[in-house]
Amino acid sequence: MANNTPKKASPEDWHPADIKAALDKKGWSLVALAKHHGIKGSSALSHTFERSYPLNEQRIADAIGVHPMKIWPSRYNEDGTKKPRGLRGARSLKCTAGNCQRNGNEAAAA
Repeated sequence: MANNTPKKASPEDWHPADIKAALDKKGWSLVALAKHHGIKGSSALSHTFERSYPLNEQRIADAIGVHPMKIWPSRYNEDGTKKPRGLRGARSLKCTAGNCQRNGNEAAAA
């Protein structure tokens, strides 16, 4: 049976409720912050709690008044540079003879 629970943030990362509370203390809500940046709705910002979206991480951190690395240390190297997010989608990988056959795409491999 597949486990469909979302990946939890690193224990050192701030809890989403703590991020929202910090925003609230600075007079922001996710909706207000989204409107301020011309985003139609707060869901794009709230997705940042679960996955790395550097631009939105910066927007949230700026509103709180800290570096994004302080909020999400698991996403940054010690020198403050972003860690790679891993593969940016399997669709962007080039098809080679070996991986196309493994993925059932014999026509592309030929």
